[in-house]
Amino acid sequence: MALLQVKNMTHYFSGLRAVHNYNLTIEPGQIRGLIGPNGAGKTTIFNLITGVYTPTEGEIYFNGANIKGLRPHQIAAMGLGRTFQNMQLWRHMTVLEHVMMAHYSKLSYGLIGAFFGTSKRYREEKEIEDHSLELLDLLDIAQYADQNVLNLPYGVQRKVEMARALAIRPKILFLDEPTVGMTPEELKGMMEVFRKVHKEFGPAIFLIEHRMRVVMELCERIQTLNFGEVIAEGTPEEIQNNPKVIEAYLGKEEVE
Repeated sequence: MALLQVKNMTHYFSGLRAVHNYNLTIEPGQIRGLIGPNGAGKTTIFNLITGVYTPTEGEIYFNGANIKGLRPHQIAAMGLGRTFQNMQLWRHMTVLEHVMMAHYSKLSYGLIGAFFGTSKRYREEKEIEDHSLELLDLLDIAQYADQNVLNLPYGVQRKVEMARALAIRPKILFLDEPTVGMTPEELKGMMEVFRKVHKEFGPAIFLIEHRMRVVMELCERIQTLNFGEVIAEGTPEEIQNNPKVIEAYLGKEEVE
């Protein structure tokens, strides 16, 4: 059974069709890529699958369950983690607090535990802190645990966001432009992070990325989106040499 299956997904914004008849199948542990020109609808597809928007048409199945119409926190609790193109970081929180906060959809001690400080609450919160520190150590940023996240270099902030996405122990990880704004050295380091995360935790990965080097080196299969529709799908080699993909990126005149 596929881990994630999207069937004939279409979405309109005030009568404007943003996504048309989109289909996707991701198997456990697979790394898939989604590319396309700016404005093609890539992030909209992420938002539709993760519950930010509800598709106008179509169905979405995650781990065998229909998740269409569920809220983002419900889908995250089922094991779908994501990062954002524009990082969602809080000014007043440390690195460790960011990662610990991401665990709270998994807490089970309830209101009574929160108000009365039960042993279950303290045990769960200690487990959360330990797991958060393990993630920071895995990503080589444990030394920043007590620092305010917005005071840190951009590449470190991206790793914090990755650690936060991993906190829910995802079965699948959505990465939306995770290397945007990085220097070549930071890019190299982040690609190693992707490989380490996949090796250590084994999640499927669905990646939006504009840097072709990242997509071509990491992904097993790639979709190309243009004006909300998939125009090509295949291996990195097939995508790289597909005339429709070249035209979408360079324009028809350049291709000819």
